[in-house]
Amino acid sequence: MLKSKTSQTGALGEDIARQFLERKGFKVIEMNYRKPWGEIDIIALKNNEVRFIEVKAVSGDLESLSRESNSYRPEEQIHPAKLKKIVRTAQLYMAHKEDDREYQIDAVGVILDPITRKARCRLFEQIL
Repeated sequence: MLKSKTSQTGALGEDIARQFLERKGFKVIEMNYRKPWGEIDIIALKNNEVRFIEVKAVSGDLESLSRESNSYRPEEQIHPAKLKKIVRTAQLYMAHKEDDREYQIDAVGVILDPITRKARCRLFEQIL
């Protein structure tokens, strides 16, 4: 089955975000953690703290997206209902793993330029 362009952009964005986070010292422990009540794109560790990371990726010309509204921010597309699902999934993940470490919810915005084959990533920590 062929993936839609949106699915392809999302999958590529998650892979680019994973690489970006690893270069920033994160240790990725799980990708695409799915439960009936929600999904978390990336689960990682940094400084012995568990990070639940939502990735928002868009595809387009980096130059024009950067000029629009003084830097387009795909991460702003994370709506309150989605955040609520992420929080619930994170809490249940920690309970299931019997992990009492601190954790937080982060986001990575990824802008992909299919013509130049470049990407720009931004990390937003503690989005809640």
